[in-house]
Amino acid sequence: MAIKFTQRKKKQKYLIIIFGIVLLVTSVVVWYGFFRDSTPSFVPAPTVTALPPREISIDFGLLESISFQELRPFERISPFEDDTGRRNPFLPYGGANISGGTIDLGEEIEETEPVI
Repeated sequence: MAIKFTQRKKKQKYLIIIFGIVLLVTSVVVWYGFFRDSTPSFVPAPTVTALPPREISIDFGLLESISFQELRPFERISPFEDDTGRRNPFLPYGGANISGGTIDLGEEIEETEPVI
């Protein structure tokens, strides 16, 4: 019985020392994190220097060059004249097979020959 009692006392002593160290470290972190001045005194304030505005110059000689003169405008694209899309683009072609039945899309489906 006496051996277990002294072992418990030793273990408790070590736990108290560890708890004290953890408490000390925590208090130091809190002190430096919250209660110190947030701006360090050794860092000088940054100086802002504005660059002088640059002069803008446009070279219009490019418009008179031969390579620019050879450019041609795009051809006008005529709008699409046929019907576009399907009524429900999410349904598969030929109807969907739902629980043994089919859905009529109300559209004619062209039969095409397979490409070999």
